[in-house]
Amino acid sequence: MKAHFHKVPVAPQSSFSIRHDVKSYFGTTWHYHPELELVYTIKGEGVRLIGDNISNFSDDEMVLVGANLPHVWRCNEEYFQGNPDKQVEAIVIQFLPECLGRYLFGLPEAYLIPKLFEKAKSGLLITGKAKAKLAPLMRQAVLATDLDRIIIFLSILKVLSETTETQTIASEHHAFKQSNESDVQRINKVCNYTLSNYKKEITLDEIASISNLSVTSFCRYFKLITKKTYYDFLIEIRISQACRQLIEDKLPTEVVCFECGFNNVSNFYRHFKKITKMTPLEYKKKYLHSHKELAMAA
Repeated sequence: MKAHFHKVPVAPQSSFSIRHDVKSYFGTTWHYHPELELVYTIKGEGVRLIGDNISNFSDDEMVLVGANLPHVWRCNEEYFQGNPDKQVEAIVIQFLPECLGRYLFGLPEAYLIPKLFEKAKSGLLITGKAKAKLAPLMRQAVLATDLDRIIIFLSILKVLSETTETQTIASEHHAFKQSNESDVQRINKVCNYTLSNYKKEITLDEIASISNLSVTSFCRYFKLITKKTYYDFLIEIRISQACRQLIEDKLPTEVVCFECGFNNVSNFYRHFKKITKMTPLEYKKKYLHSHKELAMAA
């Protein structure tokens, strides 16, 4: 499965594409396109592949994908279990660097925007206050027309170009490279198996056999492809699931720990704080409080 070129559909009367997706799954084709892509995942969870990076994603994540940077979001099937009507939701803006004309972003006043486009070649995870500012702007952009649409789009670029609340996702300038078919298929198998079995113990022998590699070869291969160990990846998946369950607030934290594949509460707390920089209780309070504020402002 090689990275496919994707032609982004843009209406004749529009300078860029924006859509609000509510569907049963995200696309599963590993693809690239010359347009930059700003993705706000409102609801959904699973694994995203961007360039040479593989990471889990969950609700309320925002990512800027650079031009010609291969990417795909793969949903976790368990996200839908017990609720066949449950859907994923995202707002996606796709635009060419010159979508508003060849000269606008070359103006002295817009000097930060070309720098943003350059940084986006590695993919950017948008966090903090910047994400909080961008989310309502993206919602407004979906409904806006005519000049209002352009003004909101420029406001989005302003926030993106001025913020320092970003994290680089892929290796530097990992723009389109023809993917090795066997590598992509192997990684797909690893991701799918991990998402389906993260609750139980997964040994290296087990996951290596899924990849048709020896344990030593698999560990070397996975680290080369993802820049992390398999166990680091597995823990990230488990913590992502724990975050969702904590937010749902239906189970005590200790039960969430074992439901997500950890066999030791103190070990769970240690990994949770290392990844989220918060304790489970702090995470739950912060998330629920922020959503309460948004509901009151709506």
